[in-house]
Amino acid sequence: MTAFVHTDYPVQHPGVVRAEHAVESFKQATQSFEGARGLASLLLAAWVSTLVVVANQVIETWTDGHLLAAWIALWLVAFAGLALLAQPVRRFSHGLRPALLRWNQARHEARQTALMWQYAQIDPRVMADIQRAQAASEA
Repeated sequence: MTAFVHTDYPVQHPGVVRAEHAVESFKQATQSFEGARGLASLLLAAWVSTLVVVANQVIETWTDGHLLAAWIALWLVAFAGLALLAQPVRRFSHGLRPALLRWNQARHEARQTALMWQYAQIDPRVMADIQRAQAASEA
């Protein structure tokens, strides 16, 4: 007597499905990411850590018997720095991003212009086109 065995195998590998879900969740998480906010947080952390280091250097000179007061003063400087510098750093970082984009675009255009000029030095047809365009823009 003949018996047939029917086994159901999954169509997709579970590891591949998990990886696809991980990639999709990463895409969703990065869509809401704003570069200026991250830059503002990074700059704020840098400024506050600088303030804390300076306060620590100042406080180290008088911490002989006042260790608790020194810690309170140090944390007071840290939290005051967070509170007072958050808005200016955020404004600075929001203005910095467009400025960096404009600078990068200008640098790219200058590089392209330099490459075209180098090519025009060897090819008289390109040089003639450039001279014709300059004459047309002057007229």
